Amino acid sequence: RLAPGLQLKLGALRSTYDLGWTPLREALSRLEAERLVVASHNRGYAVAPMQRGDLEDLQQARLAIELPALLASMRNGGEDWEAAVITAHYRLSRCQLSAENFSDALLDEWENRHDTFHSALIGACASQWLLRFHAQISDQMRRYHRVLNTGPAQGSTRDAMAIEHHTALMEAALERDTARAQALLEQHVQSTVTVFEAATATPS
Repeated sequence: RLAPGLQLKLGALRSTYDLGWTPLREALSRLEAERLVVASHNRGYAVAPMQRGDLEDLQQARLAIELPALLASMRNGGEDWEAAVITAHYRLSRCQLSAENFSDALLDEWENRHDTFHSALIGACASQWLLRFHAQISDQMRRYHRVLNTGPAQGSTRDAMAIEHHTALMEAALERDTARAQALLEQHVQSTVTVFEAATATPS
């Protein structure tokens, strides 16, 4: 809810969240470790900026983590995994964003259901480290989804977030179509970079 690059004034944060100085500084240190906040010697703390290079790096990391986890789930998943994926997809399909039906609360709900869907897809992966890293990357991606959904490219963003993309990915995973699942996931991940480029392009 805070704009990228916004300077964080400790006094205002302390008043807003009713925290003492020690827990406030500890919280900011933890957020800095998660790369959600940045600190500089002379200017204090600020909300982490959003840059194309950082997003591309993040998306490469996401593919490096999510793709092997997805392929492992496709090999290992049984009926319980299939049921979880189908249920998560159904719930995501019931929460669609549009220009006529949009609010911060609805975007929160979509993000939760979207994360649940992708977590269900990789839910049969046995590697707890892959699952943990995937959760961290999802937290970072929420920042970009939030800004792009309220910026000038929000229409393009919602096209990329449409249920059809997720339906095709689900079907490929359940059919154990490795090549198609990989291609769809790569396309799905790249879509955020494409929308970010459109949102930040300088008008000619």
